[in-house]
Amino acid sequence: MSHSSHTKVVVDTDIGTDPDDGLALAYLAMHPACDLLGVTIVTGDVQQRAAVAEILLRACDRSDVPIHCGRREPLLKGAGQPLVQQYDCIKHMTHIQGRPENAAVDFLQRTIRNHPGEVVLLTIGPLSNAGLLFALDPELPSLCKEVVSMCGKYFGPEKHQKEWNILVDETAAGIVLKTQRPRHRFVGLDVTRPCTLQAHDAEKRLFQELGELGGLMKSLGDWWLKKKDRFTFHDPLAAAIIFQPDLCEWVTGRMVVDPSNGATSFEANAGTDLVACDVNPEAFFTNYFEVVKSTSPKETFDRMRAQVSSQVSS
Repeated sequence: MSHSSHTKVVVDTDIGTDPDDGLALAYLAMHPACDLLGVTIVTGDVQQRAAVAEILLRACDRSDVPIHCGRREPLLKGAGQPLVQQYDCIKHMTHIQGRPENAAVDFLQRTIRNHPGEVVLLTIGPLSNAGLLFALDPELPSLCKEVVSMCGKYFGPEKHQKEWNILVDETAAGIVLKTQRPRHRFVGLDVTRPCTLQAHDAEKRLFQELGELGGLMKSLGDWWLKKKDRFTFHDPLAAAIIFQPDLCEWVTGRMVVDPSNGATSFEANAGTDLVACDVNPEAFFTNYFEVVKSTSPKETFDRMRAQVSSQVSS
């Protein structure tokens, strides 16, 4: 149910590979100020990715949130991302199969146009759906309250740097950046990296203390921890700054993608893009776990929503 105190959000995600997409979706699903209007799926086996999103939303008691499959392949140039490793963890669970495909762009367009100036479009995967959306409807970014993207890398020692969400579909990224966007925040890889939990901290803070949701997170993320021995909260940070932008420091300029190799760079004072240049990891983790930490997601969600509503009415 929509409420004037809540921020309307649609999230475009490649959930099902890295664990941070699921961590971000759980945060949005349980945030007391988030009116999560829908989830769109991008890249690779979108049916499997949608199933992972469905199971995770169910664990948050948010089966009311619609899920729409988007584009499987890069628009033209890009690495693609066919593997959905997390699907093996949930394929035995009951879930919808055979969702309509290529429905994401239409859903995003209708939703944003039905709520002009109110919807935050959050992209935490490759930009295939967003690129198609902006190409078909170049006015749409101006109808968003804000566009927020976890992509790129800007402030490391190298002049030009590469990041996976850009490389998976370089053409789509180019289309997004060539479309006029009045307000677009970028959270890059170099800023998200400090928001990392090592394996032993993830075991305690995520898996043991989050009840059913923690058990699902453990199942979905175990393969990643064995490979990396850590969780980095790239996408959850992008989700969190929608509600608390001061978790990061920001500089204004223009995000640029090199068409020859997909590398990103930042040109200061050259545009209206807002790019995160620093983060407070401690404040981020306090914010994140304040939202999701519960053995009963539904009760916590209802309680926190009531608190938000009472604060607004007073």
